[in-house]
Amino acid sequence: MRKSLQQKIIQICNDKVLAKGEGVGVSFYAFFANKNNNPELLMEAVTWWIMTHKLDHFEKAVKIKKLVQSEMKEHA
Repeated sequence: MRKSLQQKIIQICNDKVLAKGEGVGVSFYAFFANKNNNPELLMEAVTWWIMTHKLDHFEKAVKIKKLVQSEMKEHA
């Protein structure tokens, strides 16, 4: 997954947790503006979410953040 998307996911997860607590859930749609204005980037997120990690539609934001951070460390 491209670095810009990883950073966006981490920031949005941080924002959601700050606003609603550690139990807050997110879906891959949380990282987009409810518009399909970048289908390539959306498919990248969907592929990572569904195909790579086999995640449910909603997952805890803290879990998603940890997964992304782990992958960033692996590729650093």
